[in-house]
Amino acid sequence: MELAFIPSPSRGVLHLGPVPLRGYAFCIIIGVFVAVWLGNKRWVARGGRPGTVADIAVWAVPFGLIGGRLYHVITDYQLYFSEGRDWVDAFKIWEGGLGIWGAIAFGAVGAWIGARRRGVPMPAYADAVAPGIALAQAIGRWGNWFNQELYGKATDLPWAVEITSTADGRVPGTYHPTFLYESLWCIGVALLVIWADRRFKLGHGRAFALYVAAYCAGRFWIEYMRVDDAHHILGLRLNNWTALFVFLLAVLYIVLSARKRPGREAVVEPGAETAAGDSGSAADKDVKGTKDAEDAEDAEGAEDGAEKTDASGATEAPEDTSGADDAKDAEGVTNGADSAKKG
Repeated sequence: MELAFIPSPSRGVLHLGPVPLRGYAFCIIIGVFVAVWLGNKRWVARGGRPGTVADIAVWAVPFGLIGGRLYHVITDYQLYFSEGRDWVDAFKIWEGGLGIWGAIAFGAVGAWIGARRRGVPMPAYADAVAPGIALAQAIGRWGNWFNQELYGKATDLPWAVEITSTADGRVPGTYHPTFLYESLWCIGVALLVIWADRRFKLGHGRAFALYVAAYCAGRFWIEYMRVDDAHHILGLRLNNWTALFVFLLAVLYIVLSARKRPGREAVVEPGAETAAGDSGSAADKDVKGTKDAEDAEDAEGAEDGAEKTDASGATEAPEDTSGADDAKDAEGVTNGADSAKKG
């Protein structure tokens, strides 16, 4: 009996003429667009200006890609600098290999630079984009499916992923799709942050810290299932220790921040409300000016109508001839009396 499984793509790149279209890169790009779209909606809802999230992302995304690649190359240096390896491959980011820890750390530096240039508080920006980052990770993980990488232990479960590649020591078979587990976990993290932010009005970076803590909790057990080569410390993979350490830092930040700065920011982008008010005032002035012009036109029309009425009344008024008739009658009586005297 043939077991059910998730098939892997036969190749992770399609060629459109001389242009290669790589599934891994597409997943990263789509994830970035989703993160910016959702972050912008949340930022505007908090009182910020449309477009601010995208402007800051111009700084955060490149920094994040560089940081993610650096973390991967440093922690898996044997893949690029050991005997028989080509160090130039360290720059081939499209072939896979981004460490989320480096991506978040360097991305935060880029976001901080962009936030300072826009004059917005970094914690408020981080809170707005936190769920979007989780969704971007959920989408980006499918890039590992295209590259047939980051799978777990062998299994015959119906949702196992089939690995057919033999590159880099892979053994064809069916394995736990840890990339799928992490993708689903990240979707859950995004929903959790959105719910908690609405329920508890998280502010001052606590929504972002909740995303970090929740992601680390899932990454710990998912990382434990992976079978790809990794450095171990005291029996645990390096990323397990990283997840545990970052989780504790995130929880500590939530506790201390809630005590020191409860509630959330009243203003996330100085000048946004003023700009909106000025736009509203200008619109009100336009409406008022239009109404005044209409009233003036109505008054002018009424005046013209009155003048026309007066002119027509003067023209059409009947001529009073009663006085002339009476004069003629009196003249006739006088003439009659004179005639009688003569006779």
